[in-house]
Amino acid sequence: MAPEQVIELYRQDAALLDGHFLLSSGRHSDTYLQSARVLQHPEHAALLCTAMAKAIPEPLRRQLQVVAGPAVGAILVSYETARALGVRSIFTEREGERMRLRRGFAIAPGERVLVVEDVITTGGSTRECITAVREAGGEVLAVASIIDRSGSISDFGGVPFFPLLRLPVQSWEAADCPLCAAGGTPVKPGSRGLQ
Repeated sequence: MAPEQVIELYRQDAALLDGHFLLSSGRHSDTYLQSARVLQHPEHAALLCTAMAKAIPEPLRRQLQVVAGPAVGAILVSYETARALGVRSIFTEREGERMRLRRGFAIAPGERVLVVEDVITTGGSTRECITAVREAGGEVLAVASIIDRSGSISDFGGVPFFPLLRLPVQSWEAADCPLCAAGGTPVKPGSRGLQ
């Protein structure tokens, strides 16, 4: 799947938004990617996640046994990617301040795991998911996402990262946000803010 096709799906589904946004990471941005608007369409979710799975080198892909993603945003991504790979799908959830496996999900010692996300900005949730998988006994072989908007700053401790699309989108710490300096007030779309 070509980068312009990914962008076209996001535009078609009104999921590429312009404005002044407060991201889950706490950073501000003039661009927001509302992946839920794309993933609500099963054919779009399947198309994106199948392409994401195929972007992982085949020798590594063959070793994968489980796909895991942090709730809420990566639940559908995990499911569709697991379906494309022919393995099972699980997700982590917040319990207090930490990501954990819940709902009876378990990972056998040494099970080989792909951690997925819809959009990565700072990689914080992804790193938390990796920690939860490792604490459960899994071996994280790779990380994948539909979109990497981190500007290639995300580091997953030596775990290889395979984004379907790298999209250069600016974000700022709140104190450095030029939109705030111009008198703007950010909105928080998505699962942890405004719908």
